[in-house]
This record gives sequence, structure tokens and C-alpha cells, in this order.
Amino acid sequence: MTEDGRAMEIDEVTATGSEEISTETLGQYYQRLFPFSPYFAWLNHTTSPSTLFTHREFSFTINDGIYLRYQSFKTLDELQREVQRLAPSKIDIGAVFTAQPRNAKSLQPGAFKPVSKELVFDVDLTDYDDIRTCCQGGNICKLCWRFMVVAMHVVDRALREDFGFQNLLWVYSGRRGVHCWVSDKRARELDDAGRKAVAGYLSLIRGGAEQARKVALSQRQALHPHIKRSLDIIEEYFEDILLVDQEILLTRDRWLKVLAAIPDEDIRKTLDTKWSKHPDRPSVEKWSELVDVIDKHASKPRAKLWLGLFERSMMLQLAYPRLDENVSVHANHLLKSPFCVHPKTGRICTPIANDAFDSFDPLAVPMLNQLLSELNSASSDATSLAPYVATFDSFAKSLQAAAAQDSESSQKISLEF
Repeated sequence: MTEDGRAMEIDEVTATGSEEISTETLGQYYQRLFPFSPYFAWLNHTTSPSTLFTHREFSFTINDGIYLRYQSFKTLDELQREVQRLAPSKIDIGAVFTAQPRNAKSLQPGAFKPVSKELVFDVDLTDYDDIRTCCQGGNICKLCWRFMVVAMHVVDRALREDFGFQNLLWVYSGRRGVHCWVSDKRARELDDAGRKAVAGYLSLIRGGAEQARKVALSQRQALHPHIKRSLDIIEEYFEDILLVDQEILLTRDRWLKVLAAIPDEDIRKTLDTKWSKHPDRPSVEKWSELVDVIDKHASKPRAKLWLGLFERSMMLQLAYPRLDENVSVHANHLLKSPFCVHPKTGRICTPIANDAFDSFDPLAVPMLNQLLSELNSASSDATSLAPYVATFDSFAKSLQAAAAQDSESSQKISLEF
């Protein structure tokens, strides 16, 4: 139960989740369930091994913390045999390099460099702990997961509409967040400066826990189309998530965090005094009062410019995606692979279909022991993992089709010359 009496379904480490993960159970998973064929197609883009696969770094974590970096493979069969032999507790994916990563130590200094990698983004619910009231840390529930729903909608729309990217794979991290892998050639071939530029464009929240105002909009110029579109998305979810589910103004300690962002002491005191007289009133009512007070002050002659933008700035501050920029800006940054088993929860890191952001339920994602139990009475194609594999397979095939079309177009241009 939360402090305001709401019952939560929280995803925690339990005996039915992570405690049954072992080299033996992972070995069964890699032998019978891991989708190696679409995995190869996703990374390689064509049917025959190319440098996109052979020069790709894989990293394996085995035996409770032994870290094997710069692993690489010439074929899918080679990768499959090694993964099934080692049964890693975690697989990380790195960049495509100028040479096979397994030979990195034998190369001259400067000869081993990253040349491409999917543009990746990471959003984690722990970065929302200052506004989550239902859960904290590694715990999640269906209420706070909706922050991830907003994040996926905002980032997905921006990447498609502002940058023209088309091949986006969203993946549940297995515990408390989401990853986005952008597989378009233009995205894969971005240098670190380009990656930093895209990540910076998408990053709006600035300042740490001690900074009250983390979003500053300018009233001297029109809202940027990305900001306006993001606000349109956030407005659709804001009341339900922040005011109803999270009740961010229900108690004094919560509403003081919001009022701290108002750079006007008189307004802060007025609202604090009023709400303290009837503290149990719902957040929806208090938010409406806050907006009314701000609007009245904004309509006065010589009103401060920030007043007219406060509501929109605060909505962005509370609900806009909180990206981990460090994951995005370096091509050689490792990121956990899809279809890993999360060591803390036992859940599989499953793809999220582009049309399923709102319906995806992280608490319904299958756990390793659940899947192995299902295999006792069903084939791998009939387990609860199958729909996620189908989503992944469809995405991988679309990449292969796009690569084949690009190759055909290149050949036609070559013949014309």
C-alpha cells in the first residue's frame, strides 16, 4: 500500500523470478528459446554475414561477474554455439569496428575504431523517483510505467518526424525502463558528435534534484514544433498520470516540490496556506487552483514573462522523457541485448511493438522459470515468449527488405553510369 492507501502491484525480486536463474536454466533458455535467426537478421541486415555482423562487438557476463569483452563471430552458427556453451547471464552489444573485435589486441594503435552502431536511447524509471509516489528505486507498477508510455510516444514521434528515421526497435529492459535502437543507415553511421546532437535535441530536463525549475521556455519566441508536439502528447496523459495516479499535490511534502518551481514567493505562500487548510483535497482540484492563480497574475500589467509559460513548463518538467544521454552519445557504448534475461527480475528483455506502447504491460512479460515450465507442455512456438519473437522477427525482416531495396537501387545507379 502507498501512503495514501492505494494498493499497488509492484514488480519485485521474488523467488519465482531472479532466484531461479542459473547457468543450467540459462543454458536451457539459449538452447530452446533464444531467437538466434531473427537476431542475426537484425544485426546483419542481409542473409549472408557482412562486416555489420563479423566486426560487431559482443560482450558476455558469465559466472557471477566475469566480463568478456570484444567477442566477435564470423557466422550465426559460431555465435549460437558460443552463447549456448557459455550461457551468459547478460549479453551486451557494442559497435561495428574497423576489424574483428576478437583481433583488437593484435592491431596497431589507432587501427581499431568504431565505424557504426545503432543510435540508442535509454529511459529508466529511477530518473523519475523525485515525482513517482507509487514506487521507488527498482520497483515498478502499472501506474508509474505510464511515464514510459509517454516517453516512447514523445521520442518515437520526434525520431520519425524530425529526423526521418524509420527503423526503430523499442525494447523493455527487463526491469524498470526501455531502450530504443534506431537501425537506419544514417543513424548507424553517425559519429559521436552527431549522436550527441540528436541526444541533446531530445533532452529537455536540465538540473539535478536540488534545482526546482528544470525546464525554461521562452515567451519571446514561438514554441519549437518538437516542444509543441511533445506538449500535445503529454497533455493527453498528464491529468491521469500526475494528478490521479501519482497524486503529486496530495500531501504538503509533495506540493512543496511543485510550488518550489514558482519563482514568486507570494504565489507560493498563497497556495501553500490555502492547501494546508484542506490538505486531503485531490490533486486535480489543487492543480486547477494553481493554474488559475498563475493565469490571474499573468494577466496583470507588466506581469513577469515566465507566468504565461509556467503551466506548460511544469507539465514538461513532470512528464517529458528523462533520457540517459551518456548511453546515446558514444558509438562504442555497450547496451544490453534484446532477449537477455534480467538478473534481478528473471524477466526477458522483450521488444515492444510500435503500435503497443499503451497496451504493453511489463508485469506480464514472461520470466525465465515460467517459460521453462511452459516448455514442459508446449513447443517454443507456443510459449508466452512467442508473440515477442514474432514482433522481433517482423522488424528484422523489414530491415532485410530495406537493405535489399537499397542494394538494388545502388546497382541500378551503377549501371546507369
